[in-house]
Amino acid sequence: MGDKGNLTLVVRRVHEEARRIRAFDVLPEGAPDCHDIKFTPGQVALLEVAGAGRAYFAIASAPEDDELEFLVRLSDEPPSRAVYEMTPGDRVTLVEIAGHGFDLEAQKGRDLVFVAMGTGVAPLRSALRSVLRRADDFGQVVVLYGVRTPEDFCYRDEADAWKAAGVELRQVISRPGGYEWAGSIGYVQSLLDNVLPMLSDPVALVCGSREMIEQTRDRLREMGFEPERILTNY
Repeated sequence: MGDKGNLTLVVRRVHEEARRIRAFDVLPEGAPDCHDIKFTPGQVALLEVAGAGRAYFAIASAPEDDELEFLVRLSDEPPSRAVYEMTPGDRVTLVEIAGHGFDLEAQKGRDLVFVAMGTGVAPLRSALRSVLRRADDFGQVVVLYGVRTPEDFCYRDEADAWKAAGVELRQVISRPGGYEWAGSIGYVQSLLDNVLPMLSDPVALVCGSREMIEQTRDRLREMGFEPERILTNY
């Protein structure tokens, strides 16, 4: 970190992930090809944009990845809008890394059920990318991912690679009107009933809105999940 613990990050590339959602790959200023920042999968970063303020953004890349990646939805919040509108070469300040993230070491040998809604897929992607580097350490890996419409799914270009690595990916949308969609309709927590009975030693990693997290936690408890097996990143 630089003076006062802050670190300047430089945008390397920007890619469209979904409707009004962009991913930003960044490196510390002066770093040639690797970020060298220590964090736990699932943690979030407090970013500051000059003139726009500060906001928290989940880290979507794994600690082992060369670059940091942030998934940003366009919003009326000045910091989020400022980051969303950045282009390669622009700079943002990393103030701190927060949250406890996901302790993957403590989950060795267990089945992992990732439950994500919307851009909540970002911190889960961070954990998933770490898990897939050492998939033999874990049991079955399941990703349950819910969004409003098919246009809102992020990381569609990685879905085939996840499946090829043995991940069971199930997707659901809550607003099917006007779209061609042959998959599940409803909310992501509705997928739990079809998945959990097949797993012998599951732990759930959950990211999304507060309401979604509470509803998912309630459903998991109804299904007999112990509280310590329901993990959130923050």
